[in-house]
Amino acid sequence: MTTERIENMCGGEGHVIVKRILDAKELNGKCGLYAQVTIEPGCSLGYHEHHNESETYYIISGEGEYDDNGTKRMVKAGDKTFTPDNCGHGLKNTGTEDLVFMALIILD
Repeated sequence: MTTERIENMCGGEGHVIVKRILDAKELNGKCGLYAQVTIEPGCSLGYHEHHNESETYYIISGEGEYDDNGTKRMVKAGDKTFTPDNCGHGLKNTGTEDLVFMALIILD
């Protein structure tokens, strides 16, 4: 597993910490990403679109504002999001603790 701190991910504020659970060989060309992602308070993962892939988030802890293709809603531990091909999303930590979620990108 590798962990990286990414500044202004997808144009977001602050930084995001991505802990990749599987590497490229283990993803076997079927998935683009399987990772635990941490967004600290005041930070965000900027709005971005997916093409030829879809992405699901499963929120483990914390809370935030999820931008679902332009529609914003609150998410918290236990929530799931799904962004289909040719749609976009972003996520901002609006709470006082880390927002932690699993991210899975499935390639079409």
